[in-house]
Amino acid sequence: MVSTESGSPGGFGSFADAVRRWRDRVPPEAAGLSSIGPRRAAGLRREELALLAGISADYVTRLEQGRATHPSDQVVEALARALRLSAAERAHLFRLAGLAPPGRDTVPAALTPSVHRLLDRLAGTPVAVFDAAWTLLLANPLYTALMGERPDWRGHGRNGVWWTFLGPPGRVRQSAEARRAMEAALVGDLRTTAGRYPADARLRELVAELRADSPRFAELWESGAVGHHEAARKTVDHPDVGPLALDCDILTVAGDDLRFMVYTAEPGTPDADRLTLLATTTVPALTRAP
Repeated sequence: MVSTESGSPGGFGSFADAVRRWRDRVPPEAAGLSSIGPRRAAGLRREELALLAGISADYVTRLEQGRATHPSDQVVEALARALRLSAAERAHLFRLAGLAPPGRDTVPAALTPSVHRLLDRLAGTPVAVFDAAWTLLLANPLYTALMGERPDWRGHGRNGVWWTFLGPPGRVRQSAEARRAMEAALVGDLRTTAGRYPADARLRELVAELRADSPRFAELWESGAVGHHEAARKTVDHPDVGPLALDCDILTVAGDDLRFMVYTAEPGTPDADRLTLLATTTVPALTRAP
């Protein structure tokens, strides 16, 4: 989209105006939300944008009304992905927020149209996209319904490694052995990423915080643990539909340095039935306007 007013994408005069206008152009079908209740607008509801971006609906409302005027770079990045902005539009949104767009030496966080199309085709499957440092970039509604909404995204709260070592317990049930193996693999994977992007200040801050606040992470980091977070069989204890035994596969998008986390159930099993129940009950509740 090329501006005819100021030479910048969209010609928007404010961050609030840009978010409102770009939200209106994203069809709900693009996020697998077409069946959720009667709609008064062609684009995403605020609640749907909030869910896709991993922030609260109240904060989206305050941003669009101009009452929240200093969003963090993480929030702007999350909104840019959920709004499916082009590279030029993403850079413009950062500037409207008074922030410098991320440079080339940082861990890639932009999602290409092809990645969005892949997510669209997997709307009936719990899928999340992470960057090379295991920061959650985008999750579809079914993934959020399965794993739960994370109430606090401040600081490094969107990062899966941070959540593993410093966050509260999640819904995935693990044996002590499986937990130790996953921890070692995540630390090894993060070490590889840190070596690939040594100029990324946010990644350095993440590692420093983990080393300072998690003795287990510090032990693994100092030991030189290596490995990759790979496919596994996991049991997710869901408070509404019960336990689900699922296969968790990690797919890598090499050119963009992204990781897809995909959960699937064996067809014809009670786990598949529970996953279907989750899609038809919990997902609509997450995006229903109050």
